[in-house]
Amino acid sequence: MLKEFRAFIARGNVLDLAVAVIIGGAFSRIVTSLTEDVLMPIIGRILGGLDFSSYFVVLGAVPAALQGSTDYAALKKAGVPLLGYGAFATQAVNFVIVAFIIFMLVRTINRAVALFEREKAQAAEEPKAEPTDVALLREIRDELKARPRV
Repeated sequence: MLKEFRAFIARGNVLDLAVAVIIGGAFSRIVTSLTEDVLMPIIGRILGGLDFSSYFVVLGAVPAALQGSTDYAALKKAGVPLLGYGAFATQAVNFVIVAFIIFMLVRTINRAVALFEREKAQAAEEPKAEPTDVALLREIRDELKARPRV
């Protein structure tokens, strides 16, 4: 079993997957920052507030210490039931951005693979032998050109 596991790990696909997970994690943080720090403040400003994550509905009792608070994170940490539609919208925008970038990446890769396959097929395609009547006509023409003129 250990040998099989080593063979599995040594395959290129597993290493590629590990690299993809690491890069995906870093990419996710970049997209999260883009969403939370750039896009959502603009959307929040358009809708009348700067902090889009502060859009929520309180569904239960709020502790006396946090009465009147609009801090979503503090209320959530205190265990207050909240309907955080602002946080949900932020995550939805985050998902759309990631999905679009992945779509563009897969689309580009598919086009590159198709182009590579077409070029490979064209290179592998042997030139067709010319028909025998055309070859015979070429020989006759060449023979006539080689004769001396009188």
